[in-house]
Amino acid sequence: MGKHKGEYMTLAVDAPKGGFRISQLIYDTRYRSYTIQLIVLLLFFAALIWLLNNTVQNLADRDKDINFSFLFNRAGYDIDQQLIPYTNDSTHFRALIIGLLNTLLVAVFACTFATILGVTVGILRLSKNWIVGRLMTVYVEVFRNVPLLLWIILVFVVLGETRPGPKDFKITPEMTAANEAPVGTMWFWESVAVTNRGSNIPAPLLDRPLGGFDFLSIPINLSVLATIAVIIGSVMYNRALLARAKAVQEATGLRPVTWWKSILILFAPVLALLIGMGFHLEYPALKGFNFQGGYAIAHSFTALVLALTVYSATYIAESVRAGILAISRGQSEAAFALGLRPGRTMNLVILPQALRVIIPPMISQYLNITKNTTLGMAISYLDLKGTLGGITLNQTGRELECMLLMMMIYLTLSLMISAVMNVYNRSVKLKER
Repeated sequence: MGKHKGEYMTLAVDAPKGGFRISQLIYDTRYRSYTIQLIVLLLFFAALIWLLNNTVQNLADRDKDINFSFLFNRAGYDIDQQLIPYTNDSTHFRALIIGLLNTLLVAVFACTFATILGVTVGILRLSKNWIVGRLMTVYVEVFRNVPLLLWIILVFVVLGETRPGPKDFKITPEMTAANEAPVGTMWFWESVAVTNRGSNIPAPLLDRPLGGFDFLSIPINLSVLATIAVIIGSVMYNRALLARAKAVQEATGLRPVTWWKSILILFAPVLALLIGMGFHLEYPALKGFNFQGGYAIAHSFTALVLALTVYSATYIAESVRAGILAISRGQSEAAFALGLRPGRTMNLVILPQALRVIIPPMISQYLNITKNTTLGMAISYLDLKGTLGGITLNQTGRELECMLLMMMIYLTLSLMISAVMNVYNRSVKLKER
């Protein structure tokens, strides 16, 4: 009986023998998942082909086709803020590049300021000081529960309606005789003028620039590239210096003094380069009916950056607070037992561990900031949506082409941001032994 039972058990667990049969694609669990995936993939491609064919057919019925040659036609409109040269005689492709650069400029500033403000608010919201904690709570609840578009419009209206006009900065002989001050005054030692038309700030100039060249119709400034290269080199050399100091500390127990070396490495080379190129600032000055000189910054740019910063910082603050609360209280108690002050404990013990919780939602906020720059259309800020998806689209009538280009560009930007932040996320996550 035991023998027959053993034979039956063997027959029950052994895999069926024989060649491959078509029915196994459905009934055999080893192949069923592949079959389902293949069917779904074929259905997806079939739907995509049908959609494309339907789109082409509908366009043909309206005597239209998919053509991107309009990008090389004359744009015929002006753009106030431009990081590279542009005139209304430039092409729509050039206008696209200007809009993309304006989008990236807002995104970089807003992400940077929102991170600084959000981390600060997130930490202060956990403060044991009742007033500080409640004030941070009020800030978070107020700013994140009002639509972002309303904040953008509010900041833009405040900047445009509350600031004096350029003529109000003028000092007349009568005012000098009566010892009266003008209505409008410049800020920061007479270097920044904020009027109802925009802001004027000092601009860097070089007496002996290194020159430049054009690459794909985009001007490349060698002076800027040299400065960036020197800064990157200084940072890398400083990191090597700190790594050597850490190695000496681990080997001998004594850490070499490096603060003055770090200061020299980080600042001396770039200062020497700037002095050699004759760096100086051009300050704005009232000439005629407006300020001349320096950089002119439109209120639309300022309002968009400020609104994105204060709105997005609330979500970053909540991510930071959640990350800090996820760390065991025992970590802080152990740090205090070793003699670390609360500030050093937060910087050296709590935040490094909390980053693994903070960074994933922060990636989403960076993506939201980049995509929310399109709301600048409400205050006439010509970013990618305002140029390619606005004026260019209306002038050329190429709705499909413009939408496809914008979708591709925003998708590419989002994937690049996600990739960079994921690399950083992997670098700060806890390493298992």
